[in-house]
Amino acid sequence: MADFDAVIVGAGAVGLATGYALVLRGQSVLVLERAGHIGAGVSSRNSEVIHAGLHYPTGSLKARLCVEGRRALYAFLDAHNVAYDKCGKLIVATEDSEISAIDQLARQGKINGVEGIRWLNGAEARALEPELRVVAALESRESGVFDAHGYMAALQGEIEAHGGAVVLNAPFEGARRTGDTFTIAVGGEAPTTITAARLINAAGLSAQACARVIEGFPSARIPAQHLGKGNYFALQGVKAPFARLIYPPPIPGALGTHYRRDLGGVARFGPDLEYVDYEDYVVDPARAATFYQTVRRFWPNLPDGALQPDYAGIRPKIHGPGESQSDFVIDGPADHGLANLVCLFGIESPGLTSSLAIGEEVARLLS
Repeated sequence: MADFDAVIVGAGAVGLATGYALVLRGQSVLVLERAGHIGAGVSSRNSEVIHAGLHYPTGSLKARLCVEGRRALYAFLDAHNVAYDKCGKLIVATEDSEISAIDQLARQGKINGVEGIRWLNGAEARALEPELRVVAALESRESGVFDAHGYMAALQGEIEAHGGAVVLNAPFEGARRTGDTFTIAVGGEAPTTITAARLINAAGLSAQACARVIEGFPSARIPAQHLGKGNYFALQGVKAPFARLIYPPPIPGALGTHYRRDLGGVARFGPDLEYVDYEDYVVDPARAATFYQTVRRFWPNLPDGALQPDYAGIRPKIHGPGESQSDFVIDGPADHGLANLVCLFGIESPGLTSSLAIGEEVARLLS
């Protein structure tokens, strides 16, 4: 008999959502987190945007899980009284040359089954957002922003209410198969060994490192990792200019530097995309010059000196500079050959929106 039906490595949004999916199926669950609080990595350093599902290729995991996850997420937030604002999003063309990219997103959104899409000309978009410089826009009424920390706390509460546990300051140090179970080494102040019938690697930025210390996991299945740093700047001394999310057409490898007004009314811009060699969360004030240039394409009235360095996040990308966005990688037993093991790689945007659906996908693979 194993100590737990399932052990999950990583208490970010995806790890917690997976734990939630499994406890609802009656399994005993332990979530291991090396940091001192939940959501300490990728899940706490992002835009807190709820994506509708427009941007992702036909048949991809991102396309399916974003739409499924977004629908489930709004229902979960309502049920658990977690704050959100379904403010909608405008993806804007500021020049005629960008209209084709917006049109392509509209077509892809319909293929992906995204509701609430509407094509706007420049006058219609400015009627919604008078400060906007725009020749055409795609409105996504299902997009929004939410309290990601409140969401993760609610997931933790559900896990614990169903008899599971989330253990902090408990780094995963390796696992090996012992008969029908995994023997798992846990570090920290009181190192220990536990056993589990199922093991899920949802470690985000550490997913590759964790996979390497799972005995028997094929190294060829571990994708190269690229650290995509995203810097954010906050608007200070000026009222937030837009009620809706404002996005440019996507760029290679990312969705582009966008605008959002958070739940506290603060206007923020970002993230940009800067490939780095190590985790570094310092925002270089010199990057503001590029932000001014980018933002003034859709908001010409941005005053000088109004952008202040805010925060940065690191995205666990599995594609390099200049390459197209990669799909999620959810490696199950049929992929790597180890029973009752799932490893997740490259879970960046729209991973937060997709998290509940990703949890259901993992549960299905382990059913």
